[in-house]
Amino acid sequence: MDDQRMTGAVVVGVVDAEQQRLVVRRAAEEAIRRGTDLRILHAVEWPLPPGSTESAGKAATNVEHAERVIAPFAEAINHQFPELEVVPDLVSGSPAPALIDRSSEASVIVVGHRGTGGFPRLPLGSVSLQVATHSACPVLVVRPTKSAEPQENRVVVGVDVEDIPSGLMKFALDAAESRHAALEVVYANTRPELLAAGPTGPLLATHEAASSSAHEALEKVLSAYRPHHPSLNIRARVERRRPAHSLVDASRHASLQIVGSHGRTGLKRLLLGSVSGEVLHTATCPVMVVPTPQQGSARLSSNH
Repeated sequence: MDDQRMTGAVVVGVVDAEQQRLVVRRAAEEAIRRGTDLRILHAVEWPLPPGSTESAGKAATNVEHAERVIAPFAEAINHQFPELEVVPDLVSGSPAPALIDRSSEASVIVVGHRGTGGFPRLPLGSVSLQVATHSACPVLVVRPTKSAEPQENRVVVGVDVEDIPSGLMKFALDAAESRHAALEVVYANTRPELLAAGPTGPLLATHEAASSSAHEALEKVLSAYRPHHPSLNIRARVERRRPAHSLVDASRHASLQIVGSHGRTGLKRLLLGSVSGEVLHTATCPVMVVPTPQQGSARLSSNH
């Protein structure tokens, strides 16, 4: 992560719901790790549309309502983390565009998982999906849990050994180190792999041979990082199965799951890529979606 991203505030979007307390707490912890401020954002629809017959006092009422929504969250964070600067952020308009706008200067945007007392659904999907898709900075999506503490201090990142986006591994390494957690690097696929051509044509590798080859390739990548992070426990996990299934399994009891969002535009980008989108919807721990422009990707043959 570059210095500009590190100095940007952590922005958390909230609505008037008790379930949001965990979301705000996760945002506060992220702000403390980054040494930055916490902005608590609530969006309301004002001013009124042109031609509206409602009274002019409606806007003032909306402002007062927004202040009442933010106040208990800010009070709780001030009590739990008195060293943290908390800034109320009242916005006119819809929540998704407001958070996406803030992402140009924020270090992280934090939202609640859809359908859990968080933002209402929008026509193209939940606010969390829209923000994770279009944000200029990483987005942390938090789902409610019965326990506020993870059972394992472990960060999981999903990669493709054939094309690891630049910055994704660094983000994962930084996230694990800041949490004093182990880093589990997961690669899974079901694609057949070819061996040298035989007398009747190309030969397919066995599952065991393909897994061994992928594990060696991943270990080669990780070996470039280990000397720079001697105190970090970096583990490789390679499986012959659907990537989304492996990542969701790995998310169980983890403290954080990290996935990349390819730099697409338009409707295609709304899916975040099929793997990242599925993980975002079904992972059992908080998910950090990191923008990873395709043009910045690094092949395995590149040096760290």
